[in-house]
Amino acid sequence: MPDSISRGALVTGASRGIGRAAAVALAAAGHRVAVHYGRHREDADRTLALLAGEGHTVVGGDLSDPSAARHVVEEAARALGGLEVLVNNAAVAPQPENRHRIGDVDWERWLGSWNAMIGTNLLGAVNVTWAFADQLIGRGAPGSIVNVGSRGAFRGEPDHPAYGASKAALHAFGQSAAVALAPHRIAVTSVAPGFVATERQQAKLSGPEGDALRAQSPFGRVASAEEIADAIVYLASPGAVWSSGAVLDLNGASYLR
Repeated sequence: MPDSISRGALVTGASRGIGRAAAVALAAAGHRVAVHYGRHREDADRTLALLAGEGHTVVGGDLSDPSAARHVVEEAARALGGLEVLVNNAAVAPQPENRHRIGDVDWERWLGSWNAMIGTNLLGAVNVTWAFADQLIGRGAPGSIVNVGSRGAFRGEPDHPAYGASKAALHAFGQSAAVALAPHRIAVTSVAPGFVATERQQAKLSGPEGDALRAQSPFGRVASAEEIADAIVYLASPGAVWSSGAVLDLNGASYLR
């Protein structure tokens, strides 16, 4: 059901996957959405074309660059007439080409993987959050921040330790921000998805690993991006303010803590 209050929402990394699904769901709930992309404008334009309603925009920038991160927020706020919702979704995701299991990779690949993942997954989100909160505090307006973390923050990611560490740090940052921003009426939550059937993961799901991945959950399947997006829309809503500080596991009982 559409939200009764239309708000400006910035979704980082919205050109595909969970970010695209979140942008679509927020637009369906009545929000004006800024679709952020890092490198692939054409994918962001495809997301834009899927959004219900009017007043949406596309913004680009490499969030590992602090100046670009701040500019993305400023550009989105100008285009939408203000921002009230932030979804920190942009991330360098685990892939075979950035595998960096300790003991298996050389020094250069080790450093490169850590710099890329921490730079975007953590510091990019941290800097976008600062700029988003700054404009809200300046207006005296309430808002919501939802960080897209990962199950890997809790169970470990031995092949991609920088990814697991960046997501664990993002969860911790979100809880610190929740305490700091509550007096300003800004709620901060995180979601921790397990394996999700995004475009990027279709090869794994249709290959020899597919059955094992589905068997991780007692439901015998993996999540859809839309299921994660539904949770994000709820946590971003004014009715979820008392969830501030929470990290919501979205893994189909595949990992319990």
